[in-house]
Amino acid sequence: MNITAKLNDYRQSPRKVRLVAGLIRGKKVEQAIDILTVTVKRASDPVIDLLKSAIANAKNNFSLNAEDLFVKALTVDNGAILYRRMPKARGMATPIRKRVSHLSLILGVKEAEVKKVKAPSKKSAVNKK
Repeated sequence: MNITAKLNDYRQSPRKVRLVAGLIRGKKVEQAIDILTVTVKRASDPVIDLLKSAIANAKNNFSLNAEDLFVKALTVDNGAILYRRMPKARGMATPIRKRVSHLSLILGVKEAEVKKVKAPSKKSAVNKK
């Protein structure tokens, strides 16, 4: 079972947001929130909000506990690019690209780890003549 949450049109470049996203992939939800609260990046606050939204989705829609959840995937994709111009000398201008990110978070449920017990292997008897 996968629980999803999305954040579209976040006004920061995907390259910068991916640095924060890479910190929490595969971590438990509590550990991910702890990591993001001490991260000194602008993208950490919206990612915390997105993570809390996904946790709320899991509680309300699927009646799951937060202790059983982990960050299965967090993808950061490119959004629309806003093109602007910066005036320069002699009537020229240089382009400015204001980039936008789309974040998609998928939480997985950690199932109880069951240790498999190996059945004793049956060795074929070798007939000696």
